[in-house]
Amino acid sequence: MLDLSTRDIKFLQGVGPQRATLLNKELNICSFKDLLYYFPYKYVDRSRLYYIHEIDGNMPYIQLRGQILSFEILGEGRQRRLVGHFSDGTGVVDLIWFQGLKYVEGKYKAHEPYIVFGKPTVFNGRVNIAHPDIDPADELTLSTMGLQPYYNTTEKMKRSNLNSHAIEKLMKNLFAVLRHEEFEETLSSRLIEQHRLMPLTEALHNIHFPQNPELLRRAQYRLKFEELFYVQLNILRYTQERRNKFRGLIFGKVGDIFNTFYAQNLPFQLTGAQKRVIKEMRRDMKSGRQMNRLLQGDVGSGKTLVALMIMLIALDNGYQACMMAPTEILANQHYETITRFLQGMSVRVELLTGNVKGKRRETILRDLVTGDIQILIGTHAVIEDTVNFSSLGLIVIDEQHRFGVAQRAKLWQKNLCPPHVLVMTATPIPRTLAMTLYGDLDVSVIDELPPGRKPIQTIHQFDNRRASMYTFIRKQLQEGRQAYIVYPLIQESEKMDIKNLEDGYLHVCEAFPEYKVSKVHGKMKVAEKEEEMQRFVNHETHILVATTVIEVGVNVPNASVMVIENAERFGLSQLHQLRGRVGRGADQSYCILVTGYKLTEDTRKRIQIMVDTNDGFEIAEADLKLRGPGDLEGTQQSGVAFDLKIADIARDGQLLQYVREVAGHLLEEDPQGIHPENAIVWQHLKELRSKNVNWSVIS
Repeated sequence: MLDLSTRDIKFLQGVGPQRATLLNKELNICSFKDLLYYFPYKYVDRSRLYYIHEIDGNMPYIQLRGQILSFEILGEGRQRRLVGHFSDGTGVVDLIWFQGLKYVEGKYKAHEPYIVFGKPTVFNGRVNIAHPDIDPADELTLSTMGLQPYYNTTEKMKRSNLNSHAIEKLMKNLFAVLRHEEFEETLSSRLIEQHRLMPLTEALHNIHFPQNPELLRRAQYRLKFEELFYVQLNILRYTQERRNKFRGLIFGKVGDIFNTFYAQNLPFQLTGAQKRVIKEMRRDMKSGRQMNRLLQGDVGSGKTLVALMIMLIALDNGYQACMMAPTEILANQHYETITRFLQGMSVRVELLTGNVKGKRRETILRDLVTGDIQILIGTHAVIEDTVNFSSLGLIVIDEQHRFGVAQRAKLWQKNLCPPHVLVMTATPIPRTLAMTLYGDLDVSVIDELPPGRKPIQTIHQFDNRRASMYTFIRKQLQEGRQAYIVYPLIQESEKMDIKNLEDGYLHVCEAFPEYKVSKVHGKMKVAEKEEEMQRFVNHETHILVATTVIEVGVNVPNASVMVIENAERFGLSQLHQLRGRVGRGADQSYCILVTGYKLTEDTRKRIQIMVDTNDGFEIAEADLKLRGPGDLEGTQQSGVAFDLKIADIARDGQLLQYVREVAGHLLEEDPQGIHPENAIVWQHLKELRSKNVNWSVIS
C-alpha cells in the first residue's frame, strides 16, 4: 500500500497551499495519514427531518428542510447580525449569523430548497438557530447520511471557513482517493481473531462515516484497543529492557542502624500501609534488580518516615543515600525532620542547597567523596557535576512531577552501578493513570493516615458572607493558630491576578490590624519568597496571603485554616494539594472554599467532592473524569508514550487494564520478538517508537 505519511496534505482535493499551512499550524495535520487519524469528537444522527412546528428550545441538534424567505440585517456595531427567515410551511425559524455576513448573503439564495442543521434556542418567543450548517436539498439523501461526524477546529480555522463541515468534506475526498486501497494491518491476525476486533480498513471508515451506532461502537473499540495496547506494550518492553540492562545493587541485610532506629527512635507506631510498602521496597532491593518505585501517599500519610527507613537499609549495606526536593524550603524541612528523627544516633546527615557556599560547601563535597556523609538532602544542587559520592546506593526524589527525566538521569550517573530509585508524590494518581504515566515504575500506595490525625473539615462559603468567615479566622488566631489565604494565579490573566492578590493583601491587613500578614507570589525574587515563607514558619507572621506557590512545600503544624479565594478557578487536584498544607498538627483544621454564586455544573460538582471527602485517590479519580488526563502535572515529561488520539485514560480505564494484560501475555510468550505471527506487532511498535518518544532516556 502507498505510505500515506509521505503524501503531503496540500495535494488532497479541496486543500491547496493556504489551507495546508493552516492545517499544519493549527492541528499538526501535514500528511494524508495525519488527516485520516484526526477523529471526530462527536456524532449527530442526521437520518431524520423535523418539522418547525415540533421544535422547542430544549432539543439537541435538529434538521429541517425548507427555504429562506428573506434576509435582514439587525443591530449596530458589535450587535450587528444577519437574520435569515426560514420556513418549511409549518412555521418560521430565524437563522442567525454574527460573522461572515457578506459571504452568507452571497452564498445562499432566497426561495431555494435547503437542508438546515443546527441547535435550536428560543429567544423572545422565537426559535433561533445560530450559524447553522446549510446544504442544497438535492445534495443530501437522508437514508445514506447516518451519523454525521463533528471535528474540533480552532477559531483561526473557522475564520477561514475551515470548520467541522469543511473537514468532513476533506475526509470524504480522502476516502474517495483511497477507495480501492486496503490499509495495512497494524495488529496480528491472532489478536484480531482472539479479541473479535474490526479490521483496520473497516474501523477507519466507520470512525468517520458510521451508518449506525453499533458500527461506530465497534470501530471505536478497535482503535482504542490498538492505541492502548501499543502504549502498554511499549512501557512493558521498555521496562524489561531496562531491567535486563541494569542490574541492581543487592541490599541483603537489615542491620544495626535500622534496628536501633526502629527500637529507640521511632516516634509512633507504623501504620499497616507503611509496613506494607517498606516490605515491598525491601523485597525490590534484595532481589538483584534495580528498584524503580513510585510511592504515592496523601499529604500527611508519613512518606518521609518510610523514605528515611529505606535510606537506613542502604546505610546498613555500606552505601550512601540522597534525597532530592524541589524547593529550598522543602529541602530544609526534610533536613530538619530527618535530623530530628535520628537524634542521638551516629548518622551524619548534611544539607546541600544553592545557599550553602564557601568552606561549608567544600567540606560537604569532600566528605561525600570519603563516605563520611551518609545521607545528603538537597535541591537540584545535588545533581551538579561537582557533587560526587563514595558509593551512592539509593536516591529518593520528592514531588516527582517537579523533576524532568534528564534531571533524574543525571543522578543515575553518580555511581557505576545505578542506585535504587524511590520517587514520592503527594498527588494521588488513579491506578489506571499511574500504570501509564509511570508504567516503568512499580507503584506502592500508603492509603491510611497515622493515628491521631483529625480529618480536615472543608466548608463552601459564598463571597458575600465574608464577615462571618473573618470572625471564624480571628477566633482561630486568638487561640494561637495561623492561617493561609490563597489567591489563584492563572498565566493568562497574571496581571489581574497579582492585582487581586495585592488588593486581597491590603484588605486582609485592614480586616486584621492586630495581626502580622505576609504575602508570597511567584513574581517575587526567590530569596524574598523564601524569607517571607520562613517568617510564617517561625510564627513571626500570623496570616500568609499567597498564590499557589505554597502548593508543594511548607509544613507549618500550627496553621489550622486555609482559605481558598475564587476556588472555582482551581482544579480538584490543586485544591486537594492546597488543603493538605493545613492539618499537619493535632488540632482540628479547616479549609474554606470561597466562590461567587454563579457556578457551572462542573464547578458545583468539584466543590461538592471537596466538601464530601478527604481521600486523595477518590478526588484524583473524580478529577480525571471531569478534566481528562491532560491537566495532570508531569504527564509531559514522563510521558504517555504516544499521543492518544481516541482512547481516554479516564473513561477507558477498564480497557486499559485489559490490554495491559494482553500486552504482558504477548511479552511473556515472545520476549525476544521472534515468533512470525507477532512480526506485525513488533514492526509497528518499532515505527511508533522511532516517531514518538526517545525511550532510551532513563526514566
